[in-house]
Amino acid sequence: MTHEMILNNARIVLADEIIEGSVAVRDGRIADISSGSRGNGKDMEGDFLIPGLVELHTDHLERHYAPRPKVRWNPVAAVLAHDAQIAASGITTVFDALRIGLDEDADVEAEDMRRLADAIEESVAADRLRADHFLHLRCEVSAPDCLDGFKLFEGDPHVKLASLMDHSPGQRQFTDLATYETYYRSKLKMSESDFRDFCERRMAESARNSSPNRRTISDTCREKDIILASHDDATAEHVDEAAADGVRVAEFPTTATAAQASKTAGMSVLMGAPNVVRGGSHSGNVSARELAEAGNLDILSSDYIPFSLVQAAFFLGDVVDGITLPQAVAKVSKNPAEAVGLQDRGLIEVGRRADLVRVRLDDHIPVVRTVWREGRRVA
Repeated sequence: MTHEMILNNARIVLADEIIEGSVAVRDGRIADISSGSRGNGKDMEGDFLIPGLVELHTDHLERHYAPRPKVRWNPVAAVLAHDAQIAASGITTVFDALRIGLDEDADVEAEDMRRLADAIEESVAADRLRADHFLHLRCEVSAPDCLDGFKLFEGDPHVKLASLMDHSPGQRQFTDLATYETYYRSKLKMSESDFRDFCERRMAESARNSSPNRRTISDTCREKDIILASHDDATAEHVDEAAADGVRVAEFPTTATAAQASKTAGMSVLMGAPNVVRGGSHSGNVSARELAEAGNLDILSSDYIPFSLVQAAFFLGDVVDGITLPQAVAKVSKNPAEAVGLQDRGLIEVGRRADLVRVRLDDHIPVVRTVWREGRRVA
């Protein structure tokens, strides 16, 4: 039985322009895009219609599973709560980031990550979820147990993306040790001497583990066609290493130099939407707005605030000259989808999946009013 839906009187954000008109959906796909109204459809009341957002890096799920120290929520219930917030933020495709390799500040274990992955996959199979979910392994290559955690996902077909990261002090995200000290001493309630010991342990672990773990994971991912991302690259040398590993997405480069080098190497540059909204990095690194002005920003990620993705899409053009709304929307839909090989979504275009979001601007804040995934309303 054919299922049809017509959305009339919308401001439709296409790849290169915005038109006022209607979108017809048939059996989960976009069947027609027209100027003006057609037939008896749903009145969008002049609201924007944008493609469903594609989120490549969010570690937001962990907050639902471990909301307080030593508290563990039912993993399926945690996934459902996370999924509901993701969908209500206009995200129809999400790569749930699970940490692989644990450091001293972790309140979870490797088995917790596998438990969450099982809950996601079980919920996908049972059609419980609003968004389309894939797995992203955040591999802390400096951690002694990184490969042990990685092996828990061996052969898992839901793993589509893996990022190579090293959060040890003195480099990448935390080149500035003062910033690192502020972050970790506040988080872990350390004395000054304890903090010095902590830094020495972390740097020793990085020197011992990062290179061999990085080689093993990158080799495995290339063999299994899992897309690789680098994380917090700061120098041209970091980018050269990422290119040699076959990295396709440069996540959160910390300097303009690294972002430019990543673009030159053919990588898609991903930055945090909270960075755009706040006007800068919480770690004191390069501003996403600065990279956008230089033409070195391809993808935005909500990172730790799901709603920041749609907020940044409607905000970016206001704070960066020369960026149109279609160009900004592409950074949260078309560009991330293409970066991970999902060619069936990310644009409002005939033949694509009917992943659609109805948005109304209220005092410059986007209000997500309705969300459809493959033509089915999910929020």
